[in-house]
Amino acid sequence: MAVLVFPENWDGKFKKLSFELVSYASKVADMLGDQAIVVSIGNVEAGELGKLATYGADKIISIENSALNALDDQAYAGMIAEVAQKVNASVVVLSNNNTGKALAPRLSVRLKAGIASGVGKLPVSTTPFVVNKKVYSGKAFANVEIKTPVRIITLAQNSFEVIESPKPVVIEKSDIQPDQGLMKIKVNDVQKLAGKILLTDADIVVSGGRGMRSPDNWGPLVEMAELLGAGTACSRPVSDEGWRPHDEHTGQTGKIIAPNLYFAIGISGAIQHLAGISSSKYIVAINTDKDAPIFEAAQYGIVGDASKVLPKLVEKLKEIKSK
Repeated sequence: MAVLVFPENWDGKFKKLSFELVSYASKVADMLGDQAIVVSIGNVEAGELGKLATYGADKIISIENSALNALDDQAYAGMIAEVAQKVNASVVVLSNNNTGKALAPRLSVRLKAGIASGVGKLPVSTTPFVVNKKVYSGKAFANVEIKTPVRIITLAQNSFEVIESPKPVVIEKSDIQPDQGLMKIKVNDVQKLAGKILLTDADIVVSGGRGMRSPDNWGPLVEMAELLGAGTACSRPVSDEGWRPHDEHTGQTGKIIAPNLYFAIGISGAIQHLAGISSSKYIVAINTDKDAPIFEAAQYGIVGDASKVLPKLVEKLKEIKSK
């Protein structure tokens, strides 16, 4: 038996999210008395693959093919399912991002497996197999029992710490190839955004809402983000008004993120917005309305006008960084 984990790579490199997944899978494997086995898809160098053993991977199965460098959900699901059956996996661990959400239901059908999505902790018990997850847009928690022999877990980003548990590096090259009938995605052009921190990767995010009043007032917010090395985000009404680009929209209908620190500036805290940011470890809210829902979700809050509070925060950050 084994716990199989699929850590996505970006241009042949793994990110913190990948190490979170392997750390989690390793601990689940320890609970079950099984091996933690990684399946890597795409061209990844041996040195990069070897990093996964640092976080508890007993074995790394590498499937290399230049045609696999671009994610194709159907083809990937077929190969991961084949590996899962070969290693007799009882648990499959994926990320709870767009990739994991696309792969999980396909794997569920192929493996006849139950799914628990957005899990944030180790299983409550293994017999029966029960996991804990947020429900109702992060307003409550639930213990979910998965009764099928194979279980699929999608792990919420930034919910499990990266734990070093070094194992000998064991890399196995696999000859599994994708079903050409499933390879339907063709990449014609790649355009990369440079000089901007991706929201899904950012440890700190500074976000603004309609309380910023005008797109002309965004200067201090952007300056604060630059001083913190943070990503910039916004609520849906702001992106709909064209004040900020749509790729900065966070919330239920935008990007779902889980940074260590999230600044909600002039954001009231509608449930749709909280659904996208509720997994943040710490939320700092700045709003003129002391009864705004955002204060219920925030660990820290400032009741005040963003146009007056932000310049003072920027001034203080500059002072700190100059020391």
